[in-house]
Amino acid sequence: MQGTPTWAPTLFMYIAFAAIFYFILWRPQAQQRKRHELLIQQLKRGDEIVTAGGVIGRVEHIQEVSAGKSGPDDRITIKSGDSRLIVERGRVARVASAAATSPSAAANG
Repeated sequence: MQGTPTWAPTLFMYIAFAAIFYFILWRPQAQQRKRHELLIQQLKRGDEIVTAGGVIGRVEHIQEVSAGKSGPDDRITIKSGDSRLIVERGRVARVASAAATSPSAAANG
């Protein structure tokens, strides 16, 4: 075994762990983050949303902090029951239902 380097199996193991980490953990999480960012960028009046705190409400108004560009610091006014709340765009966890979705389009899937 004089010709076999002793560091080769160790290097292979580290490369294998890095590949597993990339394909199992990092890449799917990055794709999910991109989908979520796109989803909150496309919010519009009438969408029903769920905030990170679990509050469910309908979007009443969107106030952009920076002119012409939507970002995570934009203020969204939602109506939940009889209350109106102001939340940051970045605190929207998911969109429960979109305003422009018609019942027939949702049924056809």
